[in-house]
Amino acid sequence: MFSIEVTAGLSIFAGVLTYHLIPKFSEMFIKANLYGIDLNKSSGVKVPEATGVVTGCVFLMVTFLMIPLTYSDFLLQDKNEKFPHEEFVQLIAALLSMTCMLLLGFADDVLDLRWRHKLLLPSMASLPMLMVYYVTENRTEIVVPLLLRGILGTSVKLGILYYVYMGLLAVFATNAINILAGINGLEVGQSLIIAVSVMVFNLTSLSGLSRSYHEFSLYFILPYIGTTTALLVHNWYPSKVFAGDTFCYFSGMTFAVVSILGHFSKTLLLFFIPQILNFLYSLPQLFHILPCPRHRLPKYIKEDDVVTMSTTTANWNEIKPLGKLIINVLSKLGFLHVIRKETKGNETVQYNNLTIINLILKFYGPMHEQSLTITLLGVQFVCSILAFMVRYPLAHLLFGEIVV
Repeated sequence: MFSIEVTAGLSIFAGVLTYHLIPKFSEMFIKANLYGIDLNKSSGVKVPEATGVVTGCVFLMVTFLMIPLTYSDFLLQDKNEKFPHEEFVQLIAALLSMTCMLLLGFADDVLDLRWRHKLLLPSMASLPMLMVYYVTENRTEIVVPLLLRGILGTSVKLGILYYVYMGLLAVFATNAINILAGINGLEVGQSLIIAVSVMVFNLTSLSGLSRSYHEFSLYFILPYIGTTTALLVHNWYPSKVFAGDTFCYFSGMTFAVVSILGHFSKTLLLFFIPQILNFLYSLPQLFHILPCPRHRLPKYIKEDDVVTMSTTTANWNEIKPLGKLIINVLSKLGFLHVIRKETKGNETVQYNNLTIINLILKFYGPMHEQSLTITLLGVQFVCSILAFMVRYPLAHLLFGEIVV
């Protein structure tokens, strides 16, 4: 049904269109007070923010245009030809969830919503997709590893727990990219690497029994790669535009949609290894076990034009016992730079903010922002290679077959 050649051609068109539209909208964003100041630069120039809405809108326009092209055979031929209603409904629901997330992400950029809202928004946006999945597929079984099949059988149905898992996946995907961000090109670059990894996985799986699912994924991933590549050109150091939360949320929902409706959600998590590690490392601050500042960006050193790890200072006596334990353990493992001082009977503790951006700066010392971005994207690329190495040999070892 899906023509990969036509989709690829329209995706290139989407990328070219996005590349030319972003500069034209930049001045409009600044006039609307949608701009930010790059904290890792000394220029103080106003940089348009939330330009991810441009890439999202172009993506939606192109995918909407692809609908009549995709189903043209059914529209032009005999009415008795069986129309793929289930597939069509899934496609429309996927676009609805992405559109909702684009709108809600833009609202976050404009209104600066609280963290609890950022957890709620993806849950609401994913409901159309989950409801359609329930009506059309309702596949909630997971394959059991070979070692446990004597006890549990070949597969186990999770029922409602599987929908909880898919909802949490949507929430995680939309926020994980947003947490690992803050320097030029990072959020857009990591999203592009993940998208290309998904595309490669889809293309290598077209010859299997799940061909239709992977074609469905390519329907969205190819236009996404086109528009995201164009945005990266403008967002690369020195960034002329900021992608904003709009792009992060829209990207996360796109990945969630293609993996859930494409039936490879577990594989997607392998491509999110850096985001998972960053989330786990950030947990003490995200859940306020340790004091967490509003921004955890690296600290800019103007004299040397480099960035170094940012830190948080807190009163040692005010930190909860669990927080003290975390500081001590991470410090001994070498994952936390800690300085404790005592002044007039008041003891303070200073530690680096818990992101892998700051962790890399802890290990390697201050570096230029562009070098830091390249290092982090290199980590993302290596993790994608690792994901493929784990995906195929390990799946065969644990399950005796290639599973989705």
